[in-house]
Amino acid sequence: MLYLVATPIGNLGDITYRAVEILRGVDLVVCEDTRKTNILLKHFDISKPLFAFNNYNEKKVLPRLVQKLHDGENLALVTDAGTPGISDPGYLLIRAALDNGLEFSSIPGPSAVIMALTLSGLPLHSFTFRGFSPNKEGPRKRFMAADVDSPYTLVYYESPYRLAAFLANALEVFGDRQAIVANDLTKKFERVYRGTLAELVETFKEEKILGEYVVCIAGNEALKAKKTGV
Repeated sequence: MLYLVATPIGNLGDITYRAVEILRGVDLVVCEDTRKTNILLKHFDISKPLFAFNNYNEKKVLPRLVQKLHDGENLALVTDAGTPGISDPGYLLIRAALDNGLEFSSIPGPSAVIMALTLSGLPLHSFTFRGFSPNKEGPRKRFMAADVDSPYTLVYYESPYRLAAFLANALEVFGDRQAIVANDLTKKFERVYRGTLAELVETFKEEKILGEYVVCIAGNEALKAKKTGV
């Protein structure tokens, strides 16, 4: 059996009882980074063999993991933070399990996407998660432009190395919409910055840019509603 186990996105206290039980009961923990997962397991006094499965080796080691599942082993798949497969390794193993008729189940837990949305003050009834944008400016702006007419709140992940450029490009593509930037959610220095994209561009000319970021941007329909008073 393959278990897709969501892990904390920062605060280790956010792990679920069920996730701990699964991690204690499996034969092998398949993880993105063995060092980071070892910290998690030690915190909960769990001792299990670890198997690295990440963007660099996933195609190479996939057959070995599928064979282990065929042999009846119970595997837990985790990433460094959050749910496997969401902007993290995991999709190939999930797809392989499905294609081979192998059982798998998801153990839900913390989500940076949902947490940022609930803190945003933007409409939650529908949203579009876009993950990480391309590294280079041209492809990044085209990536954004695909959603310029979307009425739904847009959600992106961004690294500290590209956040300032991302916000500047977002202002160019979307115009001066309402947005938030959420930083290090659930961690000690958690911070949520709110304002228009123009205001946020100015904010991050001064702020230290460290940690992990989620950016939520108002959809086109939200702007129309604001202008018409609907």
